[in-house]
Amino acid sequence: MSTLVRILERIEKKKTDYQHYNFSERENDALKTFFDLAQEFDSLDDFYLLSVAIPKGLYGMDARLYIISPKTNDLSLVATTVENDAPLQTPAPPHVKAKDNPYITGDNVLVLSIRGKRAHIDQLPFKMNGNIMGVLEIFPFSSRTVSEEFFFEKYANRIGYNVHNRFIAQKNVEHLRFIKSLVADIEHNIIVPNIIYRLYLRNIKNKINKYVVIEQLFKDCLKEDRCDSVYLASILSEIIDNNRSLVGEYDNIEKHYRNMSLFLETLLRRSHFDQGRLTLRTKPCNINMEIVKPQLERYIERFQEMGIMIDDRISGIPDEDVISVVDVGLMSQVYANLFSNAMKYTQEVIADSGGLEKHMSYGRQLIPDYFGEGKDGIKYNVFTTGPHIPHEEREKIFEDAYRGSNTDLKPGTGHGLSFFKNVIEIHGGVVGYEATHNGNNFYFILPKTKK
Repeated sequence: MSTLVRILERIEKKKTDYQHYNFSERENDALKTFFDLAQEFDSLDDFYLLSVAIPKGLYGMDARLYIISPKTNDLSLVATTVENDAPLQTPAPPHVKAKDNPYITGDNVLVLSIRGKRAHIDQLPFKMNGNIMGVLEIFPFSSRTVSEEFFFEKYANRIGYNVHNRFIAQKNVEHLRFIKSLVADIEHNIIVPNIIYRLYLRNIKNKINKYVVIEQLFKDCLKEDRCDSVYLASILSEIIDNNRSLVGEYDNIEKHYRNMSLFLETLLRRSHFDQGRLTLRTKPCNINMEIVKPQLERYIERFQEMGIMIDDRISGIPDEDVISVVDVGLMSQVYANLFSNAMKYTQEVIADSGGLEKHMSYGRQLIPDYFGEGKDGIKYNVFTTGPHIPHEEREKIFEDAYRGSNTDLKPGTGHGLSFFKNVIEIHGGVVGYEATHNGNNFYFILPKTKK
């Protein structure tokens, strides 16, 4: 059966249904008004208000709408016509029950279930029993006819289908937004850092050229019959130096390969694309030993080349006391971003001693009861010397694509701190910036894992 034939059959069925429904003029007006205005108000919150406004505007009855919350998976108030009513997102009271059939309470409240489409239940951002996603209350529903109760039951169904469609549309928009952000993550954390392979390849090419020179020295030695021990010793010294350099370059490439493999595996997980957001694969680990130090090794030579001293003087907790449950791949990229920024923005300042200093410090400290009584936090810091970020920019630095006034001549996308914030927040933590003595401290705080 073609789609057109099926649609025509459904139209005939609806014609018969509407004759059977025998809706009054006011009921037909209510449906037409609802459908017309549903096209006018785009946001989900506005649609919720429209849903309760129809009974109020055309019947003079108040209404409350409850929908399952994606955060708590419980019925929560999303719209009401009652002034000074309970705040939105308040859990539904005990008398509000999602039932198969409408019912009227002793207070003359008509309670109707809001249903989604059974065929696409798995696409909704919450779990539910059957296809009931919410509840509509209409009151006072006294001295009303059976036909009016039937009309509001059908009206509740229309609300459900619209809410379902809007949830899916919202999910698709968020999915596209996430993919756009993920592309930026890949560019920032993989494509741009991967340019360093050019340097490694150039260095290896130089070592190969050096061996070509050594090869010619051997040929000249044999041709001219002057391969005495002194001459051979000098050539051997050149070979030893070249071999050491090659081993160093091999180690650099291997470390970079391991790191890029970790980042690729982390960012290209299928679960990210399925859910439209970054998903976590956590395990207990020592952040300092398993994440911070491996990332620092990637940047240590460039820090040294730029005259940036490194220390961990702001570490207030022994390594063995800091075990956190985190996603190693995502947290490694957090530190890669922080160290990359430190390398770009660290500047010389006048030290307390009167001399100049230029350094980056990293570490961690315990913050008792940060997440509530008995729920300690671990604060992880990355400090760099330099001028403070202007006050008017401090609230914006974690926004995607925002670049401060001190970045004009620096390469970058403005995505690193946004990624940093996103990753920490999905771990249940918070991020922040502090203007401290002689420099700037970027930090994040995670819940301390109980032993």
